[in-house]
Amino acid sequence: MLERIVQHAYLDVKLIYMGRKAGEGSHLSNYSTLPAPTPEGGLNRYMQEIRKFPMLEPEQEYMLAKRWVEDQDTVAAHKLVTSHLRLAAKIAMGYRGYGLPQAEVISEANVGLMQAVKRFDPEKGFRLSTYAMWWIRASIQEYILRSWSLVKLGTTSAQKKLFFNLRKAKSRIGALEEGDLRPENVKQIANDLGVTEAEVISMNRRMSGGDASLNATVGSDGDSTMQWQDWLEDEDADQAADYEARDEMTARRELLAEAMEVLNDREKDILTQRRLSEETVTLEDLSAAYDVSRERIRQIEVRAFEKLQTRMRELAQEKGMMATA
Repeated sequence: MLERIVQHAYLDVKLIYMGRKAGEGSHLSNYSTLPAPTPEGGLNRYMQEIRKFPMLEPEQEYMLAKRWVEDQDTVAAHKLVTSHLRLAAKIAMGYRGYGLPQAEVISEANVGLMQAVKRFDPEKGFRLSTYAMWWIRASIQEYILRSWSLVKLGTTSAQKKLFFNLRKAKSRIGALEEGDLRPENVKQIANDLGVTEAEVISMNRRMSGGDASLNATVGSDGDSTMQWQDWLEDEDADQAADYEARDEMTARRELLAEAMEVLNDREKDILTQRRLSEETVTLEDLSAAYDVSRERIRQIEVRAFEKLQTRMRELAQEKGMMATA
């Protein structure tokens, strides 16, 4: 049920302050009044709106949480969410340095808050704010990692920790210059954050510059048709070796086709189906097809293979393809 509240809140981000009403006639219609930050309204107006919701006393919070857990009371859940919107906004303000719209970051913080309300157990003995902080930060960080770059970032917990703490670590040791870090600074940050020095160097370079398209043209005059991707080199490519391998494979196939002419039609068919096909035909199936015993099919196969090998050696010598000792 609370997932529907979350979805409804996402609609409110688009509809609130625009004079529209969402959810009329629904048991969740009261969520159409849930404030949401928008570029049109501005953050100041949003902060004024959420300050109107009163803070809850511990006993009030406990009773509302009980109503939600036991009766799925959406009115109680609404009060729990709105009373903690200031907390979500405060935490979201701490993530202003990633170049993302602050309204979107706050919206993600609110989603994390709603998830916390959904899972909150009032019998554990701690306040909702203490529990919600983890969910709010997790929701914000997931959004930042998803949106900050087209390239996936932070696949492990250590890398996520590095992404969100690298700037603080650089500031703490006074490494504020642009570009690569000094070796001693890399070593210190790696030790402090529990990651490798290579990970520190890689993350610092990725955070120092934004995404760039490989389809962008080289040069600033606008007349160039060369793109950055045209300068990429395939380090694994060896064209000479590739051509040589293809030529050798073509020669072997031609040699095999010519050598097959030494076999009669039955030998060709049996050898092809037994040794040259992707799906090998069984001796039993071939014996039924030719109305002979399985042992006879096996003998024809072996004899045909020996004849083929002999003929291929002869042809290879004639064509000068045999290696000399």
